[in-house]
Amino acid sequence: MDDKVIITCALTGGMTVPAQSPAIPVTVAQIVEDGVRAAEAGASVLHIHVREEATGRPVIEGYGLSETSPFVCCNPIDAKEYSGTIGLAFPSTEVSIRDEEGNELPLGETGELCVRGPQVMKGYWNRPEESAHVFTADGWLRTGDMGVMDDRGSIRITDRKKDMIVVSGFKVFPNEIEGVLAMHPGVLECAVIGVPDEKAGEAVKAFVVRKDPALTEADLAQYCRQHLTGYKKPKYIEFRNELPRSNIGKILRRALREPSATEAARSA
Repeated sequence: MDDKVIITCALTGGMTVPAQSPAIPVTVAQIVEDGVRAAEAGASVLHIHVREEATGRPVIEGYGLSETSPFVCCNPIDAKEYSGTIGLAFPSTEVSIRDEEGNELPLGETGELCVRGPQVMKGYWNRPEESAHVFTADGWLRTGDMGVMDDRGSIRITDRKKDMIVVSGFKVFPNEIEGVLAMHPGVLECAVIGVPDEKAGEAVKAFVVRKDPALTEADLAQYCRQHLTGYKKPKYIEFRNELPRSNIGKILRRALREPSATEAARSA
């Protein structure tokens, strides 16, 4: 669905809670002044500055994937504050946070988010090996997303499992670093990946699109020293005019991992 369709539906009264990617709300909010009570965000992590500055409306964050047709969790529609979570599981849906061996973890510990429910697929069409890989022996779908559950049952996504960076044995989640960088007034948008490092195994690299043309690498380095633990600080910072995106607006970290991008980190 493109911006024009969203705007038309909102203005004609046919939609009061649009669901969209965090990459879209800026355009919609600039045009739609009345009629929209709230917006539902999915597809990628919603940073708080998007919710508060770009939309001007309550944004309800939810979570799902194609394999779950497509919803798993959502925040209450009447939520008044940004919770930083994807909310509670939908009715008849079970969510379990599990470790590498498939064991359920206690509340408050980070692991892979696994799902079981009537909306979960039976498997990939004519791909039995891949289907077996994403399901546990007791029928839970491994989502590939890392998350943590609190004592109320609310779930917070930390990152994609494959995007996790291991720096000297410490786990670093790109979403956390991106959230900190995004709060800098001189940053328009950013993305973080891990790159090979001889000493630490991996190092953090940040790609940044400036909002303030005067922003320098030294400025961001100083900012990160104030807001991030040592091993989480980006070792490399690269400024770009834009970041690669999918056709639905998600930033493509995998494109930033291509040889041309990682080579710059090694030679920096």
